[in-house]
Amino acid sequence: MMKMTVLASGSKGNSTLVSSGRTRILVDAGLSCRELLNRMRAAGEDPEALTAVLISHEHLDHINGLSVLARKLRIPVYFTEPTHRAWARMMNPRTTMSYAKWMEMRRLEMEAKAQTPSLYPDSAGGDPDALPDLAEALQEDSSTSEGSAAVGSDGSPMEGSLDDLSSVSRETPVASGRPRKAPAEPASLPAVEYFQAGSPFCIGDIAINPYTIPHDAADPVGFVFEAEGMRVAIATDLGYMPQNVRLALRRCDVLMIESNHDLEMLRDGPYPWSVKQRVLSRVGHLSNNATAEFLSGEYDGTATYIVLAHLSERNNLPELARLSAESALQGRASLLGNRVLLARQDAALEPICL
Repeated sequence: MMKMTVLASGSKGNSTLVSSGRTRILVDAGLSCRELLNRMRAAGEDPEALTAVLISHEHLDHINGLSVLARKLRIPVYFTEPTHRAWARMMNPRTTMSYAKWMEMRRLEMEAKAQTPSLYPDSAGGDPDALPDLAEALQEDSSTSEGSAAVGSDGSPMEGSLDDLSSVSRETPVASGRPRKAPAEPASLPAVEYFQAGSPFCIGDIAINPYTIPHDAADPVGFVFEAEGMRVAIATDLGYMPQNVRLALRRCDVLMIESNHDLEMLRDGPYPWSVKQRVLSRVGHLSNNATAEFLSGEYDGTATYIVLAHLSERNNLPELARLSAESALQGRASLLGNRVLLARQDAALEPICL
């Protein structure tokens, strides 16, 4: 049996669980670690049974809880290499330091050296650069605070912040000589595996076909999963439907596709014009109209379930997205057996079992 559970979908966080008889893959981790664990358990899934996390792209609403979750469960994370590099840069932003701040840092280092020489065995005539790197600690503090004011991929503010990285820690010495808990490296993961768009690979008994999508990220991809004769596709965060995406979505039993915004609501809505342009661009998000055009045209009609995903809370209404999709399907008699579902931001969707 193959199963798909949409844990969350929207600009405040995205995550979907795809599983077979013996493999469970979490696609994106856009909620906090705690919330992801809660939603998995509420859906009847054991988080400890997860096989891996698979990342589509590095936007915060897809990776918010990734670091803490992967370390907590000790599972590998699969990225494309450009996405991994972009994610690592986000987690370790470069900071600037004034001369005064640098001098103060050096003063604190020298005081620590003088007060607790036992912690610094090379202090007598040693290289000052061999002292514990307080700059690194300052940078970690800065990177944590910078993540606190975040926006979703469609420009809307996200609730909460990056997870408290101190939940996984190491012992480090301080000037008092007492050990203290320091945050784990933000970008540290138990294991990283790379894949490439266009090159199928497997995780356990699930075959995965990653395909390139047009979105404003380093190397964004969509996925088609296949196991036990069933196919599940995820196509969200794309500005339009190029031919490679249309071909990838053929012969699917479940199709999760973006229906992000209503054009009139977006144009008349509160977003700055620059954000509206981004959402409407060819590297933005699919509108209800664009999704309906695909469903009424090149869609082959094989999916038993069509899941409308990544609905904007400010620029769409569930009723509008559903009406648009169902109207498109009703125009073709062969598609009347398709069932339209709406993925939610605030709760997990009922598991789809094949």
